[in-house]
Amino acid sequence: MKILIIEDNRALASSVHEYLSRENYVCEQAFNLHEAREKLLFYAYDCIILDMMLPDGSGLDLLNFIKEKHISGSILIVSAKGAMDDKIRGLEEGADDYITKPFHLPELNARLRAIHRRKDLDGSHMVTFNEISLNTNTFEVTVNNKRLDVTRKEVDLLLYFLVNRNRLLSRQAIATHLWGDYTDNLSNVDFVYQHVKNIRKKINQANGVDYIDTVYGLGYKFNTHKYETGR
Repeated sequence: MKILIIEDNRALASSVHEYLSRENYVCEQAFNLHEAREKLLFYAYDCIILDMMLPDGSGLDLLNFIKEKHISGSILIVSAKGAMDDKIRGLEEGADDYITKPFHLPELNARLRAIHRRKDLDGSHMVTFNEISLNTNTFEVTVNNKRLDVTRKEVDLLLYFLVNRNRLLSRQAIATHLWGDYTDNLSNVDFVYQHVKNIRKKINQANGVDYIDTVYGLGYKFNTHKYETGR
């Protein structure tokens, strides 16, 4: 998942960023409402970790901003111990869950994974389409019951395709989702081509259908209709 951490306590934000990065999340940071609004307008995130107390306003202000701008992404609010009103109002305004300071980083990770399962994976850790299965707990990929030898980035890429079936995904969107917002400043993202090529090759070697179409000049699409048409 790609995560935006909105937290003004830089030491805590750094700890969360370091821990989640080790768990193979792609993490970005914002330290106030202004920075958060800019990032949310220009980039997409799977989940937002939102501190309710920020130097230039309340996290509730950002929740309203997210609703007004129809910004997608799950929201995990972080509240101070005993701040029950903040928790209730945050959930009423659209947050998916909350965690209270101080918290243990493994608990934060568990809550993020639970939100992801509920919202994006229909409550399951298995993502399956026809002969392809992906286990988000073990990061194993099987095609026709054969386990593929895949890298973690290839697993993340295939999951991104599976969750966004039949949607056109630009190379820039794929790069940003898998490697972070800094890719926006790169002159090209040709490295995406190699990762897509590798996962397609491995699926083909396991006698799977190559569902990934190249849309020249635009990006890629996981085309589920190939199975139906037999192409």
